[in-house]
Amino acid sequence: MKTFPHKTERLHSMDALRAIMMLLGLVIHSALTYAVTDWGATWPLKDPNAIHWTNDYIVDFIHVFRMQIFFFVAGFFGALLFYERQPRPMIKNRIQRIVFPFLIFVFLLWPSIVVCFTYTRLSFAGDPEAWATATSILAQIDGYIPGSTFHLWFLYYLALITGFSVIIAFIARPFKAFTNKISGLFDRIIKHPILRILVFASFTAVVYIFMNTSQVATSNSFIPDLNTFTYYAFFYIIGWILFKSKHLLDEMKRMDWWSTALGIALFSVYFFWKDDFGFYDAIIIKSVTVWCLIFGVTGLFLRYASNHSPVMRYISDASYWVYLVHLSFTALLPVLIMNWALPATVKFLIVMSGTFFVCFVSYHYLVRSTFIGQFLNGRKYSKKIKDLQPATAPKAQLAMDK
Repeated sequence: MKTFPHKTERLHSMDALRAIMMLLGLVIHSALTYAVTDWGATWPLKDPNAIHWTNDYIVDFIHVFRMQIFFFVAGFFGALLFYERQPRPMIKNRIQRIVFPFLIFVFLLWPSIVVCFTYTRLSFAGDPEAWATATSILAQIDGYIPGSTFHLWFLYYLALITGFSVIIAFIARPFKAFTNKISGLFDRIIKHPILRILVFASFTAVVYIFMNTSQVATSNSFIPDLNTFTYYAFFYIIGWILFKSKHLLDEMKRMDWWSTALGIALFSVYFFWKDDFGFYDAIIIKSVTVWCLIFGVTGLFLRYASNHSPVMRYISDASYWVYLVHLSFTALLPVLIMNWALPATVKFLIVMSGTFFVCFVSYHYLVRSTFIGQFLNGRKYSKKIKDLQPATAPKAQLAMDK
């Protein structure tokens, strides 16, 4: 079995990548209200005065790679904790950083989310009693009992997938020769930019075919959805295996710009001509696109975000809180600017910027140096960005703080 000595450097690039992928969720939720597509109950808000297809492009494009990269990176850090800090501390950490925040915030956030969505939806429909109707929900017990995991679905599945991966890792322990062969094969594949895209795209296509779908709809039900679990577990496990080949991370910088550009081009082709694609055509182009963007975007972060940056470190620390609390604001702010005679994309930018501002300010003054920050990130931090010095603690310990 491979051993993984403690390192002193922090993986700034992977921290930054994970944080930005999380924050892109806020971008999606800000754009959905101004997109043309009817998302039904998944996102029941639609500004009656301003929608535009460019917001559909933004939403669909981010959806192509965001959570795939997030689970890919989560698998990498999960393996880091498992092998460098050992299983017991890793399990304890994941319970503290994933399970407990989910259980607490799914209840704390539910009332405000229900009220904000109801108020905005009724206001868009012209209901003069929108606020009274929305707040009346709080007089009922249903206003306090979550009916879904809403935007915290990723924590729910991250906990399930992490538990599943730990079990697999324990089962694989006696089979050192086999796991070493897998790692060796992974090493050979990861060194070749084109080969790795084709190989992992092929595996992804098999996953799609197994699920009998070319579109994985995110499930926010408390009842686990097999397709959602299978799809994101696949990316998590690839990230887990990548940790054993972490010495080859820099290989992802090879053709990173080309991979990203190709991913954008392929996505654009599918976005504008999706009706011309059959079932298997859609699977192929989506599978290739996602891995072009995974390797391309990861490579760009490794290239440009590997050094310590106090600002990026601050954003990484704040990202968890910002994502947790942002949804009510992205639902409420649109109704406040509903009657402004502005293009849909401008309204989207206002909602996005306003939500970022409120969430980051609340993080700075209410979370960062308080018990809430310690609960979410493992420790309290100084409010002064200049106090963020390059990390000297072991890398595995730093991962424990996330």
